[in-house]
Amino acid sequence: MPCSMFWLKAVADSQSVKSAAGVHQLVGFDGGKLITGRKRFLTVDTLGLVLRVFVSAANLGEREGGKHVLKRVKRMGKKVSRLTTLWVDGGFDGAPFLMWVMDICRWIVQVVLRPEQTKGFTLLKKRWVVERTFGWLMGCRRLVRDYELLPESSETLIDLAMIRIMVRRLA
Repeated sequence: MPCSMFWLKAVADSQSVKSAAGVHQLVGFDGGKLITGRKRFLTVDTLGLVLRVFVSAANLGEREGGKHVLKRVKRMGKKVSRLTTLWVDGGFDGAPFLMWVMDICRWIVQVVLRPEQTKGFTLLKKRWVVERTFGWLMGCRRLVRDYELLPESSETLIDLAMIRIMVRRLA
């Protein structure tokens, strides 16, 4: 993992994925994406390397899942001691969530929104990093759909996929 002195900023986001036919544990319906499956919450550094992952049922809200993944990041201790700013999308917006992050984690949350006048896809500064990480993870066939019975197994596979990506870059 990179040295903690480079983790000054991080990006958090979520991704809903369909679950396989045999998966019934912790599966929900995401009304925004119209997907029955699980939701992956990722926090990445500015290089796009995964800090922590949290997998839950897809019906879990952005803010609640964000709290779970940020608690995991906070537990990293000295490795994230220099983390100051967290960039998120509009799904994480709201005073209670922002205050929770400032009180518990001591980080500044910046909500990066899409300009209202734009239609279709728009590349958003700062947030494209986490979207690129989701793209890298989708390169692993096993992560395109959630085949795992337990969400913890999905989290482990995401960690393994990220290790594979980092090792291939070093080679």
